[in-house]
Amino acid sequence: MAIKNLKTLIISGMVLISLTSANTFKPGEGETKVLIHTTKGDIVVELYNETPQTRDNFLKLVNGKFYDSTLFHRVIQGFMIQGGDPQSKKAVAGTMLGNGDVGYTIPAEIKPDLFHKKGALACARTGDDVNPTKASSGCQFYIVQGKVFTDAELNQMQDQMNMGLKQQIFSSIISKPENAALKQRFIMFQQKSEIDSLRALAATIEPQIDSVYNKSSKFTFSAEERKAYTTIGGTPHLDGNYTVFGEVIQGLNIVDSIASVKVGQGDRPMQDVRVLSMEVVK
Repeated sequence: MAIKNLKTLIISGMVLISLTSANTFKPGEGETKVLIHTTKGDIVVELYNETPQTRDNFLKLVNGKFYDSTLFHRVIQGFMIQGGDPQSKKAVAGTMLGNGDVGYTIPAEIKPDLFHKKGALACARTGDDVNPTKASSGCQFYIVQGKVFTDAELNQMQDQMNMGLKQQIFSSIISKPENAALKQRFIMFQQKSEIDSLRALAATIEPQIDSVYNKSSKFTFSAEERKAYTTIGGTPHLDGNYTVFGEVIQGLNIVDSIASVKVGQGDRPMQDVRVLSMEVVK
């Protein structure tokens, strides 16, 4: 698997989310904590027991000193900071990073109650076009900085996500063998840019779409998610598409400091921000 960068790994995450949020998971006392020493200061993350495969893989790499001397090689202020590329350890200035990996992926452990609030620790991954199961990178991770949203913005995002559900239902209906002729007409009208004909044709199957849509689970932000996204912030459009496996419990100011550095090509910091070491702590 070739890991590229977060433009592929994360930004492509603005796709359909058809999960309904459940009760929000809260970290427990028995969860493992990892101290991340960086050139900007220390960050402590707590790993969720709800994502055991991802947790155990991360701990294996931490205990094996895999992350020591790696860079935060991709930084986008108001979004996230990404690290874990083994090729970043000795990378010269200006080198494009983000392709390094460990030669394996981790099955997705996406939980509707583990979401992308500020400080969330999550796995990078390749896009859905080559990775439909949403398997996680074996080593690359990101920490969310995000931004604060208003309720109105969340409502709009919620509507967009549910509109994506309608689009998925439309694709499912039009792809049925008995609708092959209908599909060909859609393709023909698209190729000829005959918008009015497309709309008229779509109207003929709209009752079928509405019937399925009305019986489907709709995406909705839980009260806990709304509270987080409207106070500390986050990146809600990533929810349901990437494995969130922990959160920052100390050092959010260090995340902000890293996110604010000047970046160059590929969103790589102009001056290296390095993980000096990681260690498991009590």
